[in-house]
Amino acid sequence: MRPVWSGAISFGLVTIPIKVFPATESHNISFRQIHTADGGRIRYRKVCEIDGEELAQEEIGRGYETATGTLVPVTDADLDAMPLPTAKAIEIVTFVPTESIDPIQIGASYYLAAEGVAAKPYELLRRALQRSAKVAVAKFAWHNRERLGLLRVLDDVIVLHGMLWPDEIRSTDQVPVPDVAVSEEEVEAAVALAETLTGLDMRQMRDEYRVALEEIIAAKAAGERPPAPELAEPASAQVVDLMAMLEKSVQDAKATRGEPATVHPMPAKGKTTAKKTASKRKPPRSA
Repeated sequence: MRPVWSGAISFGLVTIPIKVFPATESHNISFRQIHTADGGRIRYRKVCEIDGEELAQEEIGRGYETATGTLVPVTDADLDAMPLPTAKAIEIVTFVPTESIDPIQIGASYYLAAEGVAAKPYELLRRALQRSAKVAVAKFAWHNRERLGLLRVLDDVIVLHGMLWPDEIRSTDQVPVPDVAVSEEEVEAAVALAETLTGLDMRQMRDEYRVALEEIIAAKAAGERPPAPELAEPASAQVVDLMAMLEKSVQDAKATRGEPATVHPMPAKGKTTAKKTASKRKPPRSA
C-alpha cells in the first residue's frame, strides 16, 4: 500500500512526521464509453477554444472564472506561496467528545503511520486520544484547499477522517416534515422489529448489485446469455394495515434466522385504547 501524502501532525509544540495511507478501497465496476454501432472506444481531446489546438497535459494549467467570465490564471507557485500552516501539517486545533460529531460531516478516511524517531510522539498521541475518550479536530491542506479533519484511534492506528466544514452542511429546514399521528402500539411494533433485526454481523454484508453485474459481464464475455433476473413482485398501491405489516416483518425476520415464530394478539380495529402520539413537529417558521 502506497502513501498518498507525507507530512506531520502538529500537536501543540509537538511535531509528528507521518505518512498517510487510504483506509478504504473502491470495488466499483468501471465502464468505458463505446460507439454502439461498432464497439469502438470513445475518447476525448483537450482543445483550446481560442486557437483550436489539441493540448498535451503539460500545456494545461488552471484558472478561476470570475462572475464576468474572465479567467484568472492560478499557478502551482501561487498555491505553494500561500501562508497556510496546514500546507505541510495536520494541525490539531481542539478536542471534542465523540458524540458531538455529526456523522453527516464525515468523509473519506485515511490511516496515519509513523516510523523511526516519530514513533514515540505518535504513540503518545494515540494513547492520549484513547485515554481522553475524545476525538481531535484538525485542519490540513490537500488538493489546493484547506480541509477539516477528525483524528481518532482504530485498533492501534490513528485514523484521519476528512470532514465537511459546518457551512457546507445544509439545514434541515427545507425538508418537509410529515404531520401525522401514530399509535403507541405501532411504535412498539416498530421497536420490536428493530430488536429482531439487531445483531447482524456487518462483515457478512456484500454488494449484491456488483455480484450480479459481474455475472452479467462474465456471461457476455463468454458469449453466453446473461442469467435471467428474479422479478420482484410489484409494490401494491393499496393502503396497508401498518400493524399487520410490522408484525409480519418480525415473523419473517425470525424465520430467516431460524427462530420460532411468536404470535402476539392484535388489537381489534376501532377498540384500541392507546393514546395517539403525534410525531415531533418543528415550530412554525417566521415569515
